[in-house]
Amino acid sequence: MRFFVVDAFTDRAFAGNSAGVVLLDEPADPTWMQAVATEMKHAETAFVVTTPEGPKSLRWFTPAVEVALCGHATVAATHVLGGEQVYTTKSGELRAKAQDGWVELDFPSDPPTPTDDDLSEILPGVEIEYVGRGVENLFAVLEDAETVKNLEPDLAKLKDTWTGRLLVTAKGDDYVSRFFAPGVGIDEDPVTGSAHCILSPYWSEELQNKDLTGHQISARGGVVRTRQDGDRVHLAGQAVTIVSGELHV
Repeated sequence: MRFFVVDAFTDRAFAGNSAGVVLLDEPADPTWMQAVATEMKHAETAFVVTTPEGPKSLRWFTPAVEVALCGHATVAATHVLGGEQVYTTKSGELRAKAQDGWVELDFPSDPPTPTDDDLSEILPGVEIEYVGRGVENLFAVLEDAETVKNLEPDLAKLKDTWTGRLLVTAKGDDYVSRFFAPGVGIDEDPVTGSAHCILSPYWSEELQNKDLTGHQISARGGVVRTRQDGDRVHLAGQAVTIVSGELHV
């Protein structure tokens, strides 16, 4: 089985978010896929059944659990496969296209719903302007980009919430963000494509602009272009292949 390591949402090696990509001839046992993802230790590993015709089955695993949607590992898989791809996933049918050094994804929009979740113990001493929920994530808007950059959330308290995942954001050139997910085994995700399914509708409305660029300001950092299109979000990012080889088990 062919295996790749790809840095996604970046145009240079050792930045962005690294993902494993495993190409399969047929569906694999989920226990085995989880074991591979745990061994690889990337935030997510994508498993693609490379059928010659029709949609390809795509699943994503963190080192701890399977997830329903992952943007950066989809960018990585499409970067490896090239061209236009249609995937069947736990989040429905997804379309992606690799062209001119960029990979564009067509994902479902996930606009946040305002809530009264109390994040004061998770983000002590931080002024929070808005709190909401996406389908799977807590969502908080902070006062400025510098606050987001310097944030040190209480990950133990976050892990005990209903989701164990928190997306924080603030206005930047367009907007900046960071994503913490101890509930699924990732203290901080370097660049999170699926998080932009929440960021895009929120900031498109706030800034009155459907075409925006998000900067995820983790230590590795990355750039995600977003275009809001009704109930869909078009995400675009670059990618660099770091490793290619074979799995022997």
